[in-house]
Amino acid sequence: MEAQKNLMKKKTSIILLSIYLLNISCNQKQKADTLFYNAKVYSVDSVNSTFTAFVVKEGKFLAIGDERELLSKYAVNEKIDVGWKFVYPGFNDAHAHFYGFGLYLQQVDLTKTKSWNEVIERCKLFYKNHPDLKCLTGRGWDQNDWEIKEFPANDELNKLFPNIAVMLKRVDGHAAIVNYFLLNKSGINKNTKISGGEIVLKNEIPTGVLIDNAFDIVKKYIPEISKEEKINALIEAEKNCFQNGLTSLCDAGLDRDMIELIDSLQRSGKLSMRIYAMINASENNINYYLKREPYKTDKLTVCSFKLYADGALGSRGACLLHPYSDKKNNYGFLLSDKEKLEKTVLQISQSKYQLCTHCIGDSANRLMLNLYAKYLKGKNKKRWRIEHAQVIDENDFKYFGAYNIIPSVQPTHATSDMKWAINRLGKERLKNAYAYKKLLDQNGWLPLGTDFPVESVNPFFTFYSSVSRKDENGLPQNGFQIENALTREETLRGMSIWPAKAAFEEKEKGSIEPGKFADFIILDVDLLKNEMTNIRNSKVKATYLNGILVYTN
Repeated sequence: MEAQKNLMKKKTSIILLSIYLLNISCNQKQKADTLFYNAKVYSVDSVNSTFTAFVVKEGKFLAIGDERELLSKYAVNEKIDVGWKFVYPGFNDAHAHFYGFGLYLQQVDLTKTKSWNEVIERCKLFYKNHPDLKCLTGRGWDQNDWEIKEFPANDELNKLFPNIAVMLKRVDGHAAIVNYFLLNKSGINKNTKISGGEIVLKNEIPTGVLIDNAFDIVKKYIPEISKEEKINALIEAEKNCFQNGLTSLCDAGLDRDMIELIDSLQRSGKLSMRIYAMINASENNINYYLKREPYKTDKLTVCSFKLYADGALGSRGACLLHPYSDKKNNYGFLLSDKEKLEKTVLQISQSKYQLCTHCIGDSANRLMLNLYAKYLKGKNKKRWRIEHAQVIDENDFKYFGAYNIIPSVQPTHATSDMKWAINRLGKERLKNAYAYKKLLDQNGWLPLGTDFPVESVNPFFTFYSSVSRKDENGLPQNGFQIENALTREETLRGMSIWPAKAAFEEKEKGSIEPGKFADFIILDVDLLKNEMTNIRNSKVKATYLNGILVYTN
């Protein structure tokens, strides 16, 4: 009996000692929030590391490795089994229009229309469902997709909508058609002149088609968008972005009131998307912001200006060195004269702000590259950007590398435009258009975006176009100017860490590394190995921001 008592005492002592040692061990472990394990994680760090687990604490990546190793060091509150799916940094769109996309979601969707008649039918249906509208707005038509590849006229709009304003923007946002109600209100007629834009006439009568700066004449007759509508637009845009795996983006051109609204919504917790806001380079905005330091929170960065040099190729507003191949004596145009553009470049060069300029045509690109070179004066760390860099003269590529100028490009533009771009530019000029590999070689990195809602918000389309240089039908068979395709790794970096770098934020996001925001997505496809068709059709399984689930499928 005594022996049994001694044995029980020993067992009790051993159990108590084990509990004591376990408590010591747990107390020695660092506390953390969540362990994600059983995953194939592409870190997109400097050496493209992969691993199977990571730990998140207080919204940031704390450690990476494998499950056993991490559990030996960290006491976590929650463990999430990823089920051997694929994890990537949250996608980061280097050039988009977040607020514009939110408005687009509330308007008539005119994308993929095959004729002007289809545009009209969609407008009729939308108005039937929204009979109290004071203004009918829509976006997405592209005459290059129609059998008759010409700008439309507003005759039918005038019959259907005689008493309300109608403005239907082309897919690129650089041309629109308005009805007679708006033309009459604004006083536009055949004699109206506009600098940096065009009022399209037919038989000496305005057709309703306005290009670039011609918008300014009718803007004040478009009803104001209410604050509630603006907030709803931003929230809807965010939902769509999270669904598509975007956790961060650059909104390429906002005014002060919208920047301040976004900031207030983020601070109140109503909006979570990380936004790099480019300030529209209007005189009022320049005067206001240049008196102040750049502004930064965890969710919002305001340290750059967006300048427009020219318009879009599809509406022949891009400024070219030689005439359009399909319109004799038409060179396109600059949206501001050279003196005004240089004044803005000079002002920003003397500040702490970054300059980002929309350039499509080779003439606009040459002008801005030369102005950048004049004020950057050689190698530098300012990371000034050319947005789109779409058509470059053979002799001008060198400026990007010589002055550390960053081309910010959108791969889906190449595969959307390829069917008609040759008509605008001709065969020889086309060779140096959408030349992403050639641009990548200049500085060794290249931020990628979508320009949504000009293109789809879906970043998998970006990946597919960048690597395959094909459209949704898998054409052309060998890819469009395939020599300018990017590799899968380059494309993944272009959708994550390189946009962060273009926004001076590579130390806080864009890769899965300790200390960075825990923004990541879970996919069921391997972007670096799966068939390209599968990648284009893939869906996001989950999106996390600060380690918190914001979307699940």
